[in-house]
Amino acid sequence: MIKKLLYDDYAENMIDKIAILDFGSQYTHIIARRLRELGVYSVVFPYNVSPDEISDSKGLILSGGPFSVYQDDAPLPDREIFNLNMPIIGICYGLQLIGKLFGGSIARSEAREYGRMDFEPLDDPLFVGINSPTTVWMSHGDRLTICPPSFKVIGRTSNSPFAAVRFNNIYGLQFHPEVSHTVEGKRMLENFLYSICKVKGDWKASSFVEIARDEIISTCGNHRAVLAYSGGVDSTVCSVLVKGVLKDKFTPIFVDTGLMRKGEVREIKGIGEELKLDVMVIDAEKRFLNSLKGVIDPEQKRMIIGREFIRVFEEEASELDAEYLIQGTLYPDRIESVSDVGPSHLIKTHHNVGALPKDMNLGLVEPLKAFFKDEVREIANALRIPERIYKRHPFPGPGLAVRILGEVTKERLEILREADYIYMEMLKELGLYDNIWQAFAVFIPVKTVGVIGDVRTYGNLIGLRAVESEDGMTADWYYFKKEDLEQIASSIMNKVEGVNRVVYDVSSKPPSTIEWE
Repeated sequence: MIKKLLYDDYAENMIDKIAILDFGSQYTHIIARRLRELGVYSVVFPYNVSPDEISDSKGLILSGGPFSVYQDDAPLPDREIFNLNMPIIGICYGLQLIGKLFGGSIARSEAREYGRMDFEPLDDPLFVGINSPTTVWMSHGDRLTICPPSFKVIGRTSNSPFAAVRFNNIYGLQFHPEVSHTVEGKRMLENFLYSICKVKGDWKASSFVEIARDEIISTCGNHRAVLAYSGGVDSTVCSVLVKGVLKDKFTPIFVDTGLMRKGEVREIKGIGEELKLDVMVIDAEKRFLNSLKGVIDPEQKRMIIGREFIRVFEEEASELDAEYLIQGTLYPDRIESVSDVGPSHLIKTHHNVGALPKDMNLGLVEPLKAFFKDEVREIANALRIPERIYKRHPFPGPGLAVRILGEVTKERLEILREADYIYMEMLKELGLYDNIWQAFAVFIPVKTVGVIGDVRTYGNLIGLRAVESEDGMTADWYYFKKEDLEQIASSIMNKVEGVNRVVYDVSSKPPSTIEWE
């Protein structure tokens, strides 16, 4: 029922392409994202793809992965990929594969490298313009201990003497140039693309608006559809695109789950009216809260919410004689819910991907599933959607259910709503809201002792999260001024009854995720 997107067919005929083989790393799609930022279209393939299928690429990247090359079930590529006469770069597990396949030796590191390391690049086109030393991000347990014959060392760290190697146009890197923690990683990838692969650099997300529209019409045809509308940038872009194609044959539906932020329903209605979208609002609070009663496990929460969403859409679609459900699913949603092309490990099930029930009786249309969040914002700009709408902070589909650790109750929802509302309003007052990719409050089911008005309290704990990011795939915690953070925390404790302690999350992604559940 799910039709293949047209993006790949279009790209193959029109622009340069870099192929990426996925060996199960959660960073695989960050590689794709970085290449697109650099103006180059990239496609992720299964690690065992036929060499013929990628032979029209300008270059090839082998991703990292959670495996050891010596495991019995270690994923291995077709050896013929090395005879395609195109530049190849192996990253982390990709380097270890190259080392093993070309006669080197791999062994378990005495000291596991995870985090930032000083890297010394040597003279090579890959490292033109790179400082020495430079900071790189390591994440591996195995390492190359004997360099393959004919390969030469082009970079090292104190713990990895073969941190970068090369033979002709085949490269291997032990570190991850794709993550933002590798300070000059983007420049290294740019050198690989433009100096080594000789690409033109003709990828631009906004030019693919027509392709997304073609996907809608070619899938839905003259049939009616319902659209999962949340008021966020993804569903808003989807709605504007669909409206231009299906006209009055689609209905955007906003499901009020009772898990929304304070004032969210009112704001969603306002956005719909401004964009002339006839949004249907369904009050399903009792349904969702009853389904979540007693549930603690975050994966179970997501599965329940995904199931209930679909059941609501199916019921409304039946009333409207609609045959398709349109969603604003993005690339990162698919990645974290397990890659559909490689052996990636589950991070968390997204309610609109892995939590969809198998017996769903609506055709699924996902016009944006090849895009990252910032690319969708670029499309929103091209569609002339107001900036204040498409620059709203991301809000998860399961809503506050995954920002309340443990059981979701009405009392906890009210406490979290108030805390989160104060947090957002203060960020706007301080002029910080637009500087932050995503910020939110978290209800932590821990009681702590405090003193308010000379009276001992035993109150609730609220966590604050704020991150800087470009695409949501990697993120760094936002560095507040002490006085700003103090003002925010004090306001929450003074104004939200039952809260006597506020903490701030200083974890980056990776190793953490942005959301807590």
